[in-house]
This record gives sequence, C-alpha cells and structure tokens, in this order.
Amino acid sequence: MSTFPATRLRRLRRTAALRSLVRETRLDLDGIVYPLFVGPSTEPNEALPALGRLSVEDLAAEAEELVTLGVPAVVVFGIPEEKDEQGSGAWDDDGIVQRALRALRESAPGLVLLTDVCLCEYTSHGHCGVLEGEEIANDATLELLARTAVSHVEAGADAVAPSDMMDGRVAALRAALDDAGLTETPIVSYAAKYASAFYGPFREAVDSAPAFGDRRGYQMDPANVREALRECELDVVEGADVLMVKPALPNLDIIRAVRERFDLPVAAYAVSGEYAMVKAAAASGWMDERQAALESLTAIKRAGADLIVTYWAKELAQWL
Repeated sequence: MSTFPATRLRRLRRTAALRSLVRETRLDLDGIVYPLFVGPSTEPNEALPALGRLSVEDLAAEAEELVTLGVPAVVVFGIPEEKDEQGSGAWDDDGIVQRALRALRESAPGLVLLTDVCLCEYTSHGHCGVLEGEEIANDATLELLARTAVSHVEAGADAVAPSDMMDGRVAALRAALDDAGLTETPIVSYAAKYASAFYGPFREAVDSAPAFGDRRGYQMDPANVREALRECELDVVEGADVLMVKPALPNLDIIRAVRERFDLPVAAYAVSGEYAMVKAAAASGWMDERQAALESLTAIKRAGADLIVTYWAKELAQWL
C-alpha cells in the first residue's frame, strides 16, 4: 500500500485545458481602460508606443482601432500648446481635452470616455494646483478642478477622474457637477495616489514634471497603508463612485485592503514605470513581454481590482 498522499494538486495542472477550467482569476477586457495622450501634433514613442502623443485629427483612427479590438474605455490626458500659472487650459472650452472628447464622441460613440482632472499638464510650474509662494493652495485649487470637470463632461466625458490629491476635491467636483445638472456623471477618484518613482515616463510624455520641488506634500507616502484607507473613506463620504489605487503593482496590498474595506468598484493604474520596466527588459531579451504583462495584470486583478488602467490594453485584446 502506497504511503503517498492521496491529494495531488498537480492533477489539475496537467494540461492547459484543465488549468483554464479551474482558474480562479480571469483577465478579460471588460474592465480595461487605455490611456490616451492628446497634444498639438502626433509624436510617436518608439520605445514606449502607448505613451506616444496623438493629435485631435488622428484620434478617429485610434478610436476606431480600439473599438475593433474590443477595448471598452479610455482615459484622456491633454498636452496643451501653452501653459500658465493657473493652468487655465484645463477648463478652456476649446482646450485640447475638450476638443479631443468631441472628436472621440463623434468617431466612437460607444467608447467610454474618462478624463484625468488635474492641473499639472497645464501649469507652467508643473504642480497639480495653483501656488501661494512655493506651496500648493489647496482650497483655491478646488474651484479650478471643479471647473475643469464640468467642462470635460459638457464636452462629452462619461466620467471624470481627479488625480490631483487635494483635500476635498471629490466633494468639490460632485457639487459642481450637480449644480450644472450633471448629476449622473460618476467620479473615479484617484483615492490612494502615492508619490512614486514609477511615474517618470508619464511625466516625460505629458511634459508635467514639477519645475521645482516634488509632489510629496500632497501625494501619499508609499510607506502608509492606514492613511490610504482614510483617503478612501473620505472620498466615499464625499461622493466618489470608484476608488483608484496608483501605482498598481507596488501596491497590491493596498488594492486588497481597499477591496476588503469598501463596496465601491476598485480601480488600479498600472503606471508608465511598470510598463517601461517590462518593455526595457523584453528589449534586452531578459523576459518575455507577453508573459510578464499578463502575469502583472493578473496579479492586479487577483488583488481585487475591478478596473485596470493599462498601457497594454491593445496588446491584451490580441493576447486574450
């Protein structure tokens, strides 16, 4: 009589069909959001293709490709031709994001359009709000963020995503949207956005690096968990409809903690640094890009994310 255990977990790993049959976490396109960078002209990025800029005129072809691939949603970032101290291009009716939204709504009416609500791409100093000396003026910034959100929705956005990390921004946006009769517009809040080294390629793509200092005075300390849950709790009270964690991969524990604490949908942003690391390693022959990307995105989903913002959205549509 054999003394070997009767339970053999490898039995269900033997073939690809068996592994698929019992897979616990399934990655699909339903909750995938693709970042779009819109600027005055189209500027490809050979090393990091998803971080290339598109002109408003070239958005139609991109949108049609995304719809054909089955990518359901995009989040739009704008790079204006001119910047100023207040970031006034953010809420300009003829601003880059507003024009992009109208073009996308016309060319791809079924695509879900989210917008990043922040001032960093529009301010001459690169910070996410207006300044008093060299400090960010929190409350003065709220009014400008609210104006930006309303202008985005009036131009065609389905949802707005404030990423600035000012205190009270969700309540300010909710009040402004409601006052404008836009009560059905959801707010996807960057609730736990950490001050991270993984944002580097993004800041280069949108030309939003701070001209002085850094953003640690308003973005979160990567060492903190309880503070992230407090940020989420405040955003829930203020009217957020979705809670986002950013960056995703370095913060899987935060995604899990948010998922377990709150009943709202949880989003996670797989940021440019995550994308760039895999791209660079794959270019050097050190890892397989497809396998690494799928493993990373599956881990984010497994941690509890319902939505994933990812630069691999188009590739993911083909891989799946």
